[in-house]
Amino acid sequence: MHRFANPARFLAIARPLTAWFGWSGALLIAVALVGGLVITPSDYLQGQTVRIMYIHVPAAWLGMAGWSGIAAASFAQLVWRHPLSSVAARAMAVPGAVYAAVCLATGSIWGRPTWGTWWEWDGRLTSMLVLFFLYIGYVALANAAGRSPGGQRITAIYGIVGAVNLPVIHYSVLWWRTLHQGQSIGLSGTSIDRSLLWPLPLSALGFTLLFGAIVLMRMRALLADAKVEARMKRLATA
Repeated sequence: MHRFANPARFLAIARPLTAWFGWSGALLIAVALVGGLVITPSDYLQGQTVRIMYIHVPAAWLGMAGWSGIAAASFAQLVWRHPLSSVAARAMAVPGAVYAAVCLATGSIWGRPTWGTWWEWDGRLTSMLVLFFLYIGYVALANAAGRSPGGQRITAIYGIVGAVNLPVIHYSVLWWRTLHQGQSIGLSGTSIDRSLLWPLPLSALGFTLLFGAIVLMRMRALLADAKVEARMKRLATA
């Protein structure tokens, strides 16, 4: 990965990938939503509310994956001092927070007709809410730290420590008595009928590609800001 540490080399790859990820993701999302909202049948128990899963499940997955990326980038920053690791971690924070918020909002919409309430202090819901607050804290800390080495190290440590919440989210339905349904898709198969399942992987892949495009755009913007700031400092001292 160190061969991509040079910003110019990274940007030469990131520019075309941003467009490819963005347009491919948008196309897959459109196909998945048409299939999930129009073509697939309603569920025999949940009725039309089952269609929320085509947004809710990818949002949940990417909310967790986003923080996994932050933790990995933070680890690379502390151990290998990779020049782009801090930029990558910061770039993932805001889209990760948005996906976590979408997950909470769609889960609440699904819970109202299913559980009879907009919110329940369920293990899965509560731990996902904690993840959202962790994102908000990371964004605030990263903005306050700026580009100082000490502040970036503290932000990286926060990114790694926050990853402790990820297994709590994943195993919450097993560790506690919970209203949230158990895992529907696993290595051994799925409990979702095939007539309802097929748009879900398309939606998950589409939202993942869109996430990647947003992260690349934010990394490019952060690198541009750093370049402008460095140039202004040189002009000020000239």
